[in-house]
Amino acid sequence: MITDELRKQIATHIIGLINNGSAEVGLGGNSTSPAATDIDVPSGASISQHSAVSSDDTTFQVFVEVLGSQLTGLTIRELGLFDTSGNMLSRLSFDAISSIPSNDVLQLFITMEVR
Repeated sequence: MITDELRKQIATHIIGLINNGSAEVGLGGNSTSPAATDIDVPSGASISQHSAVSSDDTTFQVFVEVLGSQLTGLTIRELGLFDTSGNMLSRLSFDAISSIPSNDVLQLFITMEVR
């Protein structure tokens, strides 16, 4: 059995991994496998900001921002979160996002929970 305290500590640890790691948006969006090590098709776009903050003891929010100028001509379908060693911690596929004006910012918000 995993106790509430362990769930809290795992959530705190994951927040640290995300905040010290990196994020990447991609063009892919195929099915997600827990054995995957990278997103399907990296976009090459630079992430302008990413962070994770606690919502409560076991739930946290991940915020990612990409400048529209990085996405010109691209259709984004996935987001990957990586630790400092480049290990993929999470991958999220979503409906295609395209036609981002170059002077806008794409903001992605993800809620994650340790259960």
